[in-house]
Order: sequence, then C-alpha cells, then structure tokens
Amino acid sequence: MKLLYSIHKYDVSLFTWLLNVKINASLTKIARTLSKTADGPLYVLLAVLLAKYQGIDSPFLHAILLAFLIERPLYFVLKNSFKRNRPAAALDNFVSAIIPSDKFSFPSGHTSAAFMMATLISYFSQSFTDVSLIVLLYLWATTIGFSRVILGVHFPTDTLMGAVLGVSTALFSLELLGL
Repeated sequence: MKLLYSIHKYDVSLFTWLLNVKINASLTKIARTLSKTADGPLYVLLAVLLAKYQGIDSPFLHAILLAFLIERPLYFVLKNSFKRNRPAAALDNFVSAIIPSDKFSFPSGHTSAAFMMATLISYFSQSFTDVSLIVLLYLWATTIGFSRVILGVHFPTDTLMGAVLGVSTALFSLELLGL
C-alpha cells in the first residue's frame, strides 16, 4: 500500500506541475484536437478501408479486429477493477478541460488504443523499415497520452499503463494470428 501511495503522490505532483506550466492554455487547445484523433472513428475508417481495398481476409484487418476484441474488454475490466478516480474527483478545486466519458481513469483507453494502432500500423506498413514512419506513429500515440493529462482527465501513470496495455495487446494479437 505504501508503494501505491508513493506512486500516487508522485503522479499528482507531476500532474499538477504539467497543468501549471505557463503555456497550458495553448496546450489545452492543441490537446483537445489531438485527443479527438483517438476517439475511435479513424480506427473504424481504417478498418472499412482495409476491408474495401485488401478484402475481408486481410491479415491487417484481422489483427485490428482481434486486438480491439481483446483490448476493449480488458481495458473495461481493469478500469472498473482499479476504480481510480479521475483528477477532478481526486483533487480538491480541480476541474478538467473536458468531460470524460466515464468515471475512472486507470488505464487510459485513448492511450491504449493509440499505442495499439501505432504498433499494428508499424507492423503492417509497407515501409516497416522506414524508421521515420514508426517514429511518427509512436510520437502521435505519445501525444495522445500527453493530451489526456493536459486535458485533466488522466494522471501520467494512467497513460503510461495505457501505452503498455496497447502495445501488449497488439503484440499478443499478432502472436495469436501467427503473424
């Protein structure tokens, strides 16, 4: 219990520092836009385009569907098992920049999905050896996690564990499919 309290204390300190940075107002506007790219419609669009252009038997499409079939329930179980309050509920006199879709914060679903997709797209990319694409994908996923903290709906460790969940789920899905 002492370890969890120490982690939470550090998490709150880092969270508070990030929100008190002078450029926070500008970051909040950017964070809203970035965060929306991980809301889900782009993932559905990618799946539809894969089905249309590569066919329903596309290994990439199968990996995305399997990954989401594993990640979403696992995310839901973790979130509702840990029941970690979001910053607005955990901190006195704090109001987040957006209204979250649910009550609990650990792990970050936006971050998990973003890292899962970054991993899968990197794996299936024609230019997998092109490091710049991989860097851009993981930079996007990282900024999704950062945006969720700036918007005040997650603590830093929520996004860290979201990243771990997303990458792990993607790799596990690829392994299950034998890819």
